[in-house]
Amino acid sequence: MNLLKISRKTHKWLMLFLGVQFVIWTVSGAYMVIFDIDYIHGDSLVENHQTKINPDKINYSLNALTQAYPSAERVSLGMFIEREVYRFEQDGKQQLVDADTGKLLSPLDKSSAVAMAKHEYTGRGQIILAELITKDSDNRPFELSKRYLPAWRINFDDMGSPSLYISAQTGKLVTKRHEFWRTFDLMFSLHVMDYEDEDPSNWLLFWFVLFALTASILGLILTYYRIFKAEPLSTDNNQKVEAN
Repeated sequence: MNLLKISRKTHKWLMLFLGVQFVIWTVSGAYMVIFDIDYIHGDSLVENHQTKINPDKINYSLNALTQAYPSAERVSLGMFIEREVYRFEQDGKQQLVDADTGKLLSPLDKSSAVAMAKHEYTGRGQIILAELITKDSDNRPFELSKRYLPAWRINFDDMGSPSLYISAQTGKLVTKRHEFWRTFDLMFSLHVMDYEDEDPSNWLLFWFVLFALTASILGLILTYYRIFKAEPLSTDNNQKVEAN
């Protein structure tokens, strides 16, 4: 069997095997390229607040904080909505304390989480759901990393069904999601052929890429024969057909 026959037969069976995945790679790749990555990340869903800390509103001193929480680590001063707050870690747990009154704010209650979500959200949609997600929750969404738990999920009635996730311990916005991100996530898993961890370093993808490369090389060989090695007999037959 010559090179042409081997190439034609192998290329045919490889493409029957790879064809569906080729379509998936094309569609998923096009989706990931067409949409702006910042939009997919949901950056347009939230405000970029640049509120500065007002020292005049810090009436609860750092000394008072360390006396009340002697094992506090990684203490930082920041903002929660329009309020100066301390954030720190104590016994492996994040805490949030009002820098004006010294009141412990964490874990956030529902009304505080909703207020934070409204403060961050740029859209005009109304809140349709506010629920606390913990490590033991049965409804823990795939789109939220467990390292952010516990967190409040705030859903808005708006285009793309946006969700903002507010940490119940730090009061920070930890992530934002919408349907375009969820579709992007699906496309990425289909593209890298890892349907659980979405890790591109997997053997299934490796073998498919290897077979795809082989099919491409065989396709080039067939193209070469078609263009540069066309048999004269085929030309004669065509001339006879045209004459008849």
